Amino acid sequence: MRLLSLLLLTTLVWNVSANTDVPSFKNLDVFELEYASDPRISPDGQSIVYVRRGMDIMKDRAYGRLWVTNRDGSDHRKLTSRESNESNPRWSPSGDRIAFVSSGAHGSEIFILWMDSLQLAKITELDGSPSGLSWSPDGKSIAFSRKVSGKKDELVKAPKKPKGAEWADAPRVTTLLKHERDGSGYITPGFSQFFVVPAEGSTPRQVSSGDFHHSGTPRWTPDGKSLVFAGNRNEDWEFEFRNSEIYSLDLEDGEITALTNRNGPDHSPAVSPDGKHIAYLGYEDKVQTYQINRLFLMNTDGSDKRELDLELDRSISNPTWSKDGKGIYFQYDNHGNTKIGYVSLSGNRELVADNVGGTGIGRPYGGGSYTLSNEGAIAFTYCTPYHPADVAVATKGEESSQLTHLNSDILDHRTLGAVEELWYTSTFDQRDIQGWIVKPPVFESGKQYPLIVEIHGGPVSNYGDRFSAEMQLYASDGYVVFYPNFRGSTSYGEEFGNLLYNNYPGDDYQDIMDGVDILIKEGYIDENQLYVTGGSAGGIMSAWIIGKNNRFRAASVVKPVMNWISKTLTADNYYGYANYRIPGQPWENFEDYWKFSPISLVGNVETPTLVMVGMEDMRTPTSEAKQLYHALKLRKIDTAYVEIPGSYHNIANRPSQLITKVEHTLAWFKKHNGTEEEEEE
Repeated sequence: MRLLSLLLLTTLVWNVSANTDVPSFKNLDVFELEYASDPRISPDGQSIVYVRRGMDIMKDRAYGRLWVTNRDGSDHRKLTSRESNESNPRWSPSGDRIAFVSSGAHGSEIFILWMDSLQLAKITELDGSPSGLSWSPDGKSIAFSRKVSGKKDELVKAPKKPKGAEWADAPRVTTLLKHERDGSGYITPGFSQFFVVPAEGSTPRQVSSGDFHHSGTPRWTPDGKSLVFAGNRNEDWEFEFRNSEIYSLDLEDGEITALTNRNGPDHSPAVSPDGKHIAYLGYEDKVQTYQINRLFLMNTDGSDKRELDLELDRSISNPTWSKDGKGIYFQYDNHGNTKIGYVSLSGNRELVADNVGGTGIGRPYGGGSYTLSNEGAIAFTYCTPYHPADVAVATKGEESSQLTHLNSDILDHRTLGAVEELWYTSTFDQRDIQGWIVKPPVFESGKQYPLIVEIHGGPVSNYGDRFSAEMQLYASDGYVVFYPNFRGSTSYGEEFGNLLYNNYPGDDYQDIMDGVDILIKEGYIDENQLYVTGGSAGGIMSAWIIGKNNRFRAASVVKPVMNWISKTLTADNYYGYANYRIPGQPWENFEDYWKFSPISLVGNVETPTLVMVGMEDMRTPTSEAKQLYHALKLRKIDTAYVEIPGSYHNIANRPSQLITKVEHTLAWFKKHNGTEEEEEE
């Protein structure tokens, strides 16, 4: 058991010095940041193509361009001369071509680049954007998914209007369970289907059928005769939204065969190099808040299903066969750090690489990806708390090597706040709790600093030792920033992640407050200058905290759920909460839905509170944020309501939105830091 004190197990310092001549990280620096995503190593392991993402300050948008580098980091260059967005690069099996998706005259299309001549060709003319590109083993075809439009629902036939008349638009009718999606809005009728197109270009052939969604990346069998994919083709698929199966699609006759049939999500199939086995992820649904993905094997006909026990209580993703077929690589989070592991078919497991991620620059969530060459070299996204994702390579049993330094032009000339890991003990049940702190860029020993508690979303998620523009901006303004992985967070294991089952918000409150108390005892936090913020689930807990105590000078509650009854029946994922979070539907269990709603505590709130939400948010609709704002106004508590135009639940999707989110929070905290009252006295 760790002592009830701050244990600075890891102090990571990068370009942090007392030299005040080096400026700290500022808001407009966000536009200078770049990061790597989707690194794809060539079959021979000698080259890596990846998506280099940057920020366009004039268009206020992130963009992606394909870049390529040799395995030793040499000859790092832009792959094409195009200035359009490019994504989804995929090497042909022989490594002589790269397929990718980019904008064409009528939307996104599939392009082919020949590596010897750098000749470029558009091979499709699609009605709808392609995704999930997958080369056939012989390199002659590419499978992909795209949406096929369907017939619109309508209840009545509108009368014919007079020529030239200007009538109101026809009503929009839906009969679907899932009829809207945060980030894109109304879901137009239709279903995603798989297609195959010749790599030399021609008319794509639709190979799947039926009123079911066929999406993700289809996996070819080595003989090129079938595609293996995950989906849900059950008759009641709309209401079995957590269920999925592994299917095989015969490309000759179009027959689709279900290879799995249990109640739960089976997904992420990977076909062995010899075509005899399929590895996949999933679990038997026990109806609880958090369940970890486990690794399974079966024969390609669906027989002999068995779990390959990793002896690792962590959820895994991205299973990839070694080229010799003797083992499987995978990705997982452990205590806020994303890793790549390997397990042999006999069950021997080993660590391959750490520090995967950095593909989101706002807050320090997990993510990232990797790919494997024929010779066992791995390309992956590599990050630290001091830079977003770069491209790195690793080989099992050897040290990894960073190939790119995409932000050296900006971050080498900024003083960043030092990021430190801490562990402490929960006073509720003596569990070990992990957290992270960021100190101001020029930290003076013996001085006391204001503290911002920044709470992650999910709540089934985790923060870690990853770059965060938002945390650095808070630290640059003179705050110590504390962000904990309280109970319910992932990267500890299934039991810990499931502690919020039928108890959320709950004991996670005490975990967070224990961390605050630990930091105050260290002596460098001014306990009269405490502030709290967080978004989504972090917004829920921020609202919960100020309803439970008055210790914070001010709060910034971002895109919260205030009322589980109204949220559950108005959000875009309204159908997914009952029983997995709270027993029953709202009309069946009003008491618990109300008990866990922060609005039930609003009569206790005395903390000045900023409420912020995206105007297009469908996950935590604006009506949730307004409930808090309106209640505080009626109670004459100092409050302000900030709506971000054009923003969905990802309130900081555009660079300027990230900046405005941070700046409004800092302005609110400054307004309530007590300085004005002291001057008046």
